[in-house]
Amino acid sequence: MGLVEGKTCIVTGGAGSIGFATVQALLAEGAKVMLVDLDADKLAQAVKKLGTDKAAFVAADVTDAAQTRKYVGQTVARWGKIDVLFSNAGNDGPLMPITEYPEELFDQIIAVHVRGCFLACKYTLPQMNDGGSIIITSSIVGVKGVPGNCSYVAAKHALMGLMRCVAKEVASRRIRVNSVNPGPVDNVFMRTAEKTMSKLMGRDAGKWFDEQIPLGRHAVPDEIAQAVCFLASDRSSYTSGTALMVDGAFCA
Repeated sequence: MGLVEGKTCIVTGGAGSIGFATVQALLAEGAKVMLVDLDADKLAQAVKKLGTDKAAFVAADVTDAAQTRKYVGQTVARWGKIDVLFSNAGNDGPLMPITEYPEELFDQIIAVHVRGCFLACKYTLPQMNDGGSIIITSSIVGVKGVPGNCSYVAAKHALMGLMRCVAKEVASRRIRVNSVNPGPVDNVFMRTAEKTMSKLMGRDAGKWFDEQIPLGRHAVPDEIAQAVCFLASDRSSYTSGTALMVDGAFCA
């Protein structure tokens, strides 16, 4: 029996690095998984690569309430009520001082992370089995500040507050709500940001991060995925309202 044998799961941001790694991990542990992302072509390719009828996809803008209801509804229609929601969809912007930060971009990043998670919780919870699990992707910048990235830091802090609020609201149904907070991850998302950082710092930002991380390296996406699997499984039955730091002791 797998950790999440027979459980019905939704993964938003399912075509991205951490999302797809988590989908693979959940499937390996016996789950059925609905992938949600904005790009239908990437989703179709991802599901084709998975090669199983236990994975399906819905293309959706997570900031849109009607499209959120759609992906929740299609999941329930296909496999029944939901056991696990992994609210993972995210985006990022340029590194620049708050006085120069584009207002429309700030709004977009807050919308995808915070409104997207709010809508996911709002419309999934009525269709979730008691004893289910919600996992939210925050970040090390959900518990600390960094310069030059006001929107992303604000969004990840907001997700921590949303997680704690919802954890208390749904505890009577034995639904657990937690966040997973990765540090630097070896993926395109992080390496792209590091290219900009390297120019600003005048040195290799990826190597700089590795020097700051006690374990001495970036995480790989599967290490985040395994943390999500733990929180999705019944092995975390008394874990709720907390942040699981997957950061190599960066924030210790």
